[in-house]
Amino acid sequence: MVDQRIEKIADILLNHSTKVKEGDYVIIEGEYQALELIKILYKKILQKGAFPIPKIGDDQFHSMYYKYAPDNVLKTFPEIAYNELKKVDCLIALRAPKNLKEMADVDPNKITDRTKLLEPIKTERLKKRWIVFNFPTNSFAQEAGMSLEDFEDFVYNACIQDWNKISKEQEKYIKLMESGSEVRIIGKDTDIKLKIKGRQFINGSGSHNMPDGEIFTAPLENETEGHIYFDYPTVYSGKEVLGVMFKFEKGKIVDVKAEKGEDFIKQVLKTDEGASKLGELGIGLNYNIKKGIKNILFDEKIGSSVHMAIGSSYKECLGVNESAVHWDFIKDMKNGKMFLDGKLVYENGRFI
Repeated sequence: MVDQRIEKIADILLNHSTKVKEGDYVIIEGEYQALELIKILYKKILQKGAFPIPKIGDDQFHSMYYKYAPDNVLKTFPEIAYNELKKVDCLIALRAPKNLKEMADVDPNKITDRTKLLEPIKTERLKKRWIVFNFPTNSFAQEAGMSLEDFEDFVYNACIQDWNKISKEQEKYIKLMESGSEVRIIGKDTDIKLKIKGRQFINGSGSHNMPDGEIFTAPLENETEGHIYFDYPTVYSGKEVLGVMFKFEKGKIVDVKAEKGEDFIKQVLKTDEGASKLGELGIGLNYNIKKGIKNILFDEKIGSSVHMAIGSSYKECLGVNESAVHWDFIKDMKNGKMFLDGKLVYENGRFI
């Protein structure tokens, strides 16, 4: 018997997130462990009079690609995939890996070079109606330190909510934040100022990420000053880092410390000019997510947290920082404060 929560997730992804309608061409991409959800989506898309395009893979393909592909293949732009993407209307990306460390031994320089090459595909994807959802698998559950059953409860509790109601609530916080010019965040080993005047906040309420529950913007690229400590571990290109401290001057990271992965962070910061600047400031507002699980799709939405991303900014926020990197770091704010133009607006993990 199919878990009815999978049916509910499918309905949210199709009707709320991507708003699939008759005549749409819809790519469903994901590993075969999400096959149950893929089949439900396939059926529902057909019932809408739309055209599903399933792409079912295996996470091992990614590591095999970097291991066996010669330079001429790595440096060739995938025209066929690009042209197909230009013709579709919606993209549903389901992550369901067997092994979260599959990419851990891949040369990060190869990944960086390939990421730069694929930038036009990334840009084209962002033009579509798209959504990302992490289907609960044993690998995700193990990384979170949970049984599969408990992790399924965790995922569906975070996702199956009234996203229209959440959107309206978050809009209030957006109006508040957009009324100010400077954000100051104070907390454990943290005192940092970011300028946001003229930038737009985006309401993360299930249109692109599932789960969602955040508001975010792009800070002014050359104005960040101070230092910040990120409590939660985070994973990038299969490598985990922990206890990260950044120091900023005139918007640029001038010093890095980390309890784990410091050399890797420094390597990523050298990717390009934009990698050492902030591309995003986000405030997590999903209070059904109460702890970090080393999965950025969930962790950046934790109620009582903020996150900042180094690298590329989102154009819809009116950000202009460009980079092949976009890497989020999360800070616990249960004992933190946030000031807007000197006025306390957020304390101990909540707007006041």
